[in-house]
Amino acid sequence: MLATFVIGLREGLEAALIVGIIAAFLRQNDRSLRPLWIGVTLALLLSAAVGIALKVVESSLPQAAQEGMETVIGAVAVVFVTGMVLWMMTHARGLKKELESSARDALGAGSSRALAVMAFLAVLKEGFETAVFLLATFQAAASPALAATGAVLGILVSVAVGIGIYRGGVRLNLARFFKFTGAFLLLVAAGLVVTALRTAHEAGWLNAGQQRTLDLTWLAPAGSIRGALLTGVLGIPTGPRMVEVLGWCAYLVPMALLVYWPVKHRAGAVGASRIRLGAAAALVLAAGVLAAAYPGAGIDASRTAPLAGGSSGTVELSGGDLIRTTGGTRSAYALGSSRSAEHQGVPTTQHTSPLSGAVAGRPSSITSTQLLALNGGRIPVGVNASQSPGPYTARWTHVGARDVWVSRDKLVDATQRVRTVLTLSGGGLTGSRTLTVDDAGSTADTWSVRPTYVTDMASSLRTLDARQTEARFWSRTLPLTLLVAAALVLFTWWRRRPRTSDDSDDTSPDTTPRLRSTVHAR
Repeated sequence: MLATFVIGLREGLEAALIVGIIAAFLRQNDRSLRPLWIGVTLALLLSAAVGIALKVVESSLPQAAQEGMETVIGAVAVVFVTGMVLWMMTHARGLKKELESSARDALGAGSSRALAVMAFLAVLKEGFETAVFLLATFQAAASPALAATGAVLGILVSVAVGIGIYRGGVRLNLARFFKFTGAFLLLVAAGLVVTALRTAHEAGWLNAGQQRTLDLTWLAPAGSIRGALLTGVLGIPTGPRMVEVLGWCAYLVPMALLVYWPVKHRAGAVGASRIRLGAAAALVLAAGVLAAAYPGAGIDASRTAPLAGGSSGTVELSGGDLIRTTGGTRSAYALGSSRSAEHQGVPTTQHTSPLSGAVAGRPSSITSTQLLALNGGRIPVGVNASQSPGPYTARWTHVGARDVWVSRDKLVDATQRVRTVLTLSGGGLTGSRTLTVDDAGSTADTWSVRPTYVTDMASSLRTLDARQTEARFWSRTLPLTLLVAAALVLFTWWRRRPRTSDDSDDTSPDTTPRLRSTVHAR
């Protein structure tokens, strides 16, 4: 509630100041206020429509998309409040004179409608910023009802101040007001940075830097006033993640130094230019260190997979083939057809190769007694020994399949299953009969990878995505962000660099005016 009250008061007061000063100016010049109030009303309605439209669109989206939109709204709100604080830092002293000068120029054109348009645009700007900022704050608030109440109260107070300025009975020290409210809004904006980073993670946009850092439950117990202040007003969670702590510090510390560094201790033009160059160099250096020093992500598991059970040897991937090594003999197998499949909780490509072929060294004819032995002492189904006493013509074949699961060019698992199929004919049989028999050859050709290897490899692959995400963020995304920040700092240095010999005096005070101003409308 406190955060939204200050937002409503601060944003509303900016609009109220503009409207109040323009209204007083029109009254002093005996001009109608009707166009002014029409413009203000239209601006308020449009601002409310923007806020409602954003909320309706957000509510109609899927959950992940809602989190993404909250992230965008939060980022825009941070930009708005930052621009507002910086603008007021340099314009508060001459705000009243600037407004009256603009009003005088517009009125000199011969119509009060120009002033009405000025008021409309001013209120629309502040209203749009307020709608976005409040919407982002509502999303982070523990109680939206209390947050809305605070916003309404802040706006009502700002309207009352605007009426007082219009009637000439209110004195307001703008510098002091914007100084103290600006400090509070910077804290709120830093909290919005944290909230935007949290919703970006929930939207699936930011999955790096999610390590737990601090436990602030001792400082802000749930349900306490301190908890409401820390989490509800300032937007700081009791369990902030690493990227959230970095984002909070990266926003608040530079902004606080920029806005509240004592004016008398600020560097002159040349000193400020050197500071900007030094800051840009530091950002570039930090980007280079992160890009070069952050370790890459890899898999610790062995490339060679041992075989399980009584099977001896190993298998591994090499050159797009599966290599099986047994007793010093290496055999290469093509991987075969492929399809996507999840194996052991890991997305993989499953390669399947059908196996078939004649078995060498087997008799081409067997007796009924041999058939009983091959079939475990039982006559196979479809064979009647009294009617078909044999001997039978025998055809021996191996039938089976080899499956290989691969992920990120790593062998996850492999199995080969082979069975011996005996096809009988003749010996009194009216047709052929097929049966599967136990055979030493098929047993030797059946193997699988040791389960411990499969478990270790699957575990390594499941964590690899997270490690690669961390590596991309810290060695690519963050350095690129730092380079963009360095480019912006260099741009400000280029625009504000000393251009004359008079600027070379490093002892000259900074051009930023002191924030001392009082608005008083007669």
